[in-house]
Amino acid sequence: MLHLNAYLMYATGKAARRRLTERLTAHNLRLWHLMVMALVADLGPQMKTALATRLDMNPSDLVKIVDDLVRTGRAECLRDEADRRRVLVRLTPEGRSFLELLDADIASADDEVLAPLDEREREVLSSLLRRVHRHLEPAPAGVVRTRPAHDTAPRHPEAARPQH
Repeated sequence: MLHLNAYLMYATGKAARRRLTERLTAHNLRLWHLMVMALVADLGPQMKTALATRLDMNPSDLVKIVDDLVRTGRAECLRDEADRRRVLVRLTPEGRSFLELLDADIASADDEVLAPLDEREREVLSSLLRRVHRHLEPAPAGVVRTRPAHDTAPRHPEAARPQH
């Protein structure tokens, strides 16, 4: 099996997710909470339907996650100034601060997983994984981008795609 890249990516992803989940549980979060927060931080305010599509998530499940974030003061839902029919999810200042505090825990999970690699190898691996990710998961229609879509690493790369 170790000669199959798909298997290696699966097994490595599973181990990485386990470490990340441990960090999030310590903050009373689930991976979905982090993914929604990181995606909104990366792309700016988004419609719930666009978030659900981007995360390949059932819209009713996404509503529950957003409701959790709103209840804890980390996100808010507001009318789009450009189109008052649309409701956008945006991080609150408290949510942005909280996400910044999570950076150290998230980075420590990455450090554990990538311990055998030096800094340059980590950069190459990240670049290659982003390229494969873009190939397999192009941005879906309906995602509103408020930041340039240039080739930079997202704030939290592990939040870019759900791990099933």
